[in-house]
Amino acid sequence: MKVVVIGGTGHIGTFLIPRLIEGGHQVTVITRRQRTPYLPNTAWQDVQWVTLDRVQLDKDKAFGQAVSELSPQVVIDLICFTPESARQMVSALQDRLEHYLHCGTIWVHGFRVEVPSEEGHLRRPFGEYGIQKAASEAYLLKEVDQHRFPVTVLHPGHIVGPGWDPINPVGNLNREVFSRLANGDEVLIPNLGLETLHHVHADDVAAGFMQVLTNREQAIGESFHILSEKAMTWRGYAEAVAEWYGQKANLRFVSWEEFRHSVSEKDASVSWDHLVHSSSGSIEKARRLLNYHPQYSSLEAIQQSLSWSTVP
Repeated sequence: MKVVVIGGTGHIGTFLIPRLIEGGHQVTVITRRQRTPYLPNTAWQDVQWVTLDRVQLDKDKAFGQAVSELSPQVVIDLICFTPESARQMVSALQDRLEHYLHCGTIWVHGFRVEVPSEEGHLRRPFGEYGIQKAASEAYLLKEVDQHRFPVTVLHPGHIVGPGWDPINPVGNLNREVFSRLANGDEVLIPNLGLETLHHVHADDVAAGFMQVLTNREQAIGESFHILSEKAMTWRGYAEAVAEWYGQKANLRFVSWEEFRHSVSEKDASVSWDHLVHSSSGSIEKARRLLNYHPQYSSLEAIQQSLSWSTVP
């Protein structure tokens, strides 16, 4: 099939594009060419590249038409962030497309009442990213005629894998936390460390997209969590990392205010987002309808990220 991938050189695309090529698809990647894939693969030699600035073309209401002119059968959109951007895609591609795969986020759930979150649970999103993604999904799945625009939405968790840093056990991207755990130094964790993070290996996300293509009839009009089998508590995550390095985790549980003042403003902001979202999602629907079975546990995926470069 002729597949157009929008934003194909990032975390997901690094693993998805080779899978598509090896699956016999004709692949075009739309990118601003500001980065290269995280891992080398000879499959990239068979990719057709199209350089487009989506932000500017969206402002000009021309991006959807630019995609349409490539005559895709399938569009995999990894960087649609607003309902208006989604509307432009629908307007340009309806009645002309076999399948549109939209990348959402586990953060569409926002504040949760039941855990783990299921796709059909009532949404209470907060923060611009979660709100915009939830609104985009609502538009695509509730307002769009699925016969004219066949869509599937996939919701990854915190993506990890070779080439980039994982969200750490205090909810931010500061690698020093891993160093402190490796050396047996004290690590401050807000509250009791019982909030949750739900990671997923980028290759498992890529596999989820491939399973949607394989199970098109079951997938159209649906959304799916694409996650590892289980979420982790912040405390359990920290203890497991320390054990990798032969240490017993030296953790001190403190109030949010004390924690916030112990880190940079940027790290505190990222930690707060992960603290209040406390993500934990079920993959039962994806398992049942897509035959999705993640290869990596959360800890295995994180360990692969950390092994990519030595903890300082």
